[in-house]
Amino acid sequence: MTGKVAIVAGGSGALGQSIALRFLRDGATVAVPWFVPEEWAALESRAGNARPRLFGQKLDMADETAVTAFVADLLRRSKRVDVIVNAVGGFAGGDLASTPLAEWRRLVDLNLTSAVVGCRAVLPAMRAARRGRIVNVASRAVVPPL
Repeated sequence: MTGKVAIVAGGSGALGQSIALRFLRDGATVAVPWFVPEEWAALESRAGNARPRLFGQKLDMADETAVTAFVADLLRRSKRVDVIVNAVGGFAGGDLASTPLAEWRRLVDLNLTSAVVGCRAVLPAMRAARRGRIVNVASRAVVPPL
């Protein structure tokens, strides 16, 4: 991954930090859109010697304008985006009858819209370069056992 540039959306969360740190260990430059300041601080601390190759910015991954600007800034800095890992996600328990529609919409934005927005933001650069990888992470944790 030396010389490659990866975006890890959700990269300050538990799984995302593992992904981001692995890319850093493998020599990549890693850009992390983050939302929780304490999580970002923990990732910065864990990056160690690779910290100069770690870039982050607080933003909402469901905000297409903000994500597009984040990717544009990264492209100005690094001239490329080789990988995006969409690992943003969350879950709030509840059944269909008791989950408020506002909560449903928040979860759809968090788990699905964020991935769509991330993909849309990197596609022009990846298409122009005729290369790139998109990895979307999902969880079966909410599926009850059979």
